[in-house]
Amino acid sequence: MCPYRKDFSYSNTLGWNTFPVPILVEKNRADLTRCAEDILLAREAHFPATIADLYAPDKMPDNLWAAYDRNDEVLERIYIGRRFRNDTERLEKLFDLCSKMITKKGGKTKKKKDAA
Repeated sequence: MCPYRKDFSYSNTLGWNTFPVPILVEKNRADLTRCAEDILLAREAHFPATIADLYAPDKMPDNLWAAYDRNDEVLERIYIGRRFRNDTERLEKLFDLCSKMITKKGGKTKKKKDAA
């Protein structure tokens, strides 16, 4: 979000780069693709339910919840080879990866040119 604007800004170049992701081998990509397909299939199984219906707190269908849980498990195994014990461990890993990325770039980050 821009510091002098109060509305949200969306970007097709930043959306997938929010968290550092380890380098994915072909098996990782295939596993994550399957997870995404399973999530879509679970959502489709509840047609014509809306996104609001499917993701209402305490009302998510069991098969959709299971698809997301499997996605989480696959992703966590990519990061550390097992499920994270808790959110603290997850955050520590993400911050560690961010620090390594910054160090690798020599502390430099991309800067956008100011619009005239």
